[in-house]
Parts: sequence; C-alpha cells; structure tokens
Amino acid sequence: MTRPVHPVAGALALLTILSFWLSTALVELFGTIPMIVLVKQAIPWGFLLLVPALAIAGGSGMALNRGRTGGLGMKKKRRMPFIAANGILILAPAAFFLAWKAGQGQLDAAFYAVQIAELLAGAVNIALLGLNMRDGLRMKGRIGNRRARRKPA
Repeated sequence: MTRPVHPVAGALALLTILSFWLSTALVELFGTIPMIVLVKQAIPWGFLLLVPALAIAGGSGMALNRGRTGGLGMKKKRRMPFIAANGILILAPAAFFLAWKAGQGQLDAAFYAVQIAELLAGAVNIALLGLNMRDGLRMKGRIGNRRARRKPA
C-alpha cells in the first residue's frame, strides 16, 4: 500500500503548494483587490488537503526508506526537516496572517512584507519538494541520472 500512495501524496502536496504560490503571484500581478482577498482567504482552506498529503507523503517516505543508508533516499530525508520547518514556522503562520489581513481589508505594508516572505519561502519549498520528486523518480528508474547517461570521453 505504501508504494503507490507515496508518489500520489507527494505529487498532490507539491501541486497544492504550487497552486497556492501561482495563484498568489498571478492575482498580485493581474488581479483586483477583491480577487486578492478571495485568494488569500482560500489558501488556509487548502491546508485541509495539504496537511494530510504532506503527512502521508512523509510517513510513507520514511517507511519506504527504512533500513537504507546513503543514496537518493537519504538526500530526500535530509531535505524534509527544512521543508517542514519552512512550512510550520513561516508558510502556515503567514497564510493565516495574510488571510486575516485581507479579510480586514488591510493590504498595507505589513501585508506585503509578509506576502514577499511567503512567496520566497514557498519558492524554497517548491524547489525542495521538486528535488525530492526528481530523486524519487530516479530511484524508481522513471528518469535517468545525468551522470549515468554521459559517455566517457
């Protein structure tokens, strides 16, 4: 059960975070203030999907990597504390703060300072989760390792 669940949960988590990031960036660039408020207030509701997906991906990843040392699995495991800390300490509080500020109609300097921090932290998590996905696909042999494809000179 763990093998098919892990990639689905991981992909769902990555796509959810990516949708938060893209919707925020696009609405800030091209949207109206009511659209910004709508997006910022919707994102915390997305945690109802994101948190279980992350928990399932993390738990199943640990189960799949049990007993292994080194390699791509350990690289993925080393990234996870940074991903989790970024989400718990920066992204979740920022999302709730921004939803509250947007609901109050206070799109002020504090709102935009936190918005910038959220976009930066979100980009870091997207990159780290993307690296984990790439390494998972390499572990399964679905994509090749660049070094393995190079021919000796």
